[in-house]
Amino acid sequence: MRERKKAKTRRTIQDHALRLFAEQGYDATTVDQIAEAAEISPSTFFRYFATKEDVVIEDEYDPLLIELFLGQPASLGPVAAMREAMRTAFAQIYPTEQGQLLQRTKLQLEVPAIRARALSNQFGMANVVAEAAARRYRRDIGDYEVQVFAGAYVGALIPAITRWAASDGKESLPELVDSALAHLEKGLELK
Repeated sequence: MRERKKAKTRRTIQDHALRLFAEQGYDATTVDQIAEAAEISPSTFFRYFATKEDVVIEDEYDPLLIELFLGQPASLGPVAAMREAMRTAFAQIYPTEQGQLLQRTKLQLEVPAIRARALSNQFGMANVVAEAAARRYRRDIGDYEVQVFAGAYVGALIPAITRWAASDGKESLPELVDSALAHLEKGLELK
């Protein structure tokens, strides 16, 4: 119950922040304004998000994705397992979250301060994926092949996400991500 309340408060803060960013612009929106709109104190805002940038960057999708990745059949290689995990995650998230995902993605690509935090977040995501891959394949997290897989996975997402944002969401993000991972799975052949 407590965790659901925290997740709801976090989502409320994020929803109000994104609304204000759309109305006023990112730079013109203050943490105090976000807190007021969410009916919380600024100190409460900072209990949920360390910075204003984090309200755009952070989400709760990584635990779901990692759980799905770890739950794939042992016979699947790492890229195939991640493709299946992504398909399942998108089926659960994308229909209701597409608009917010697009808004957050555009902010990450357009606002320099957020773009810098997004890069840091990509390194963090690579580490989360490396931890999961090490666990799934009973390897050390520092194993070079584990690290290469995690970096390749995160790297494959970048052009898919960038293309999706450039299309203003007209292209399908799940299809672009699956296509990128399929290309990775084939060994990145260029013909």
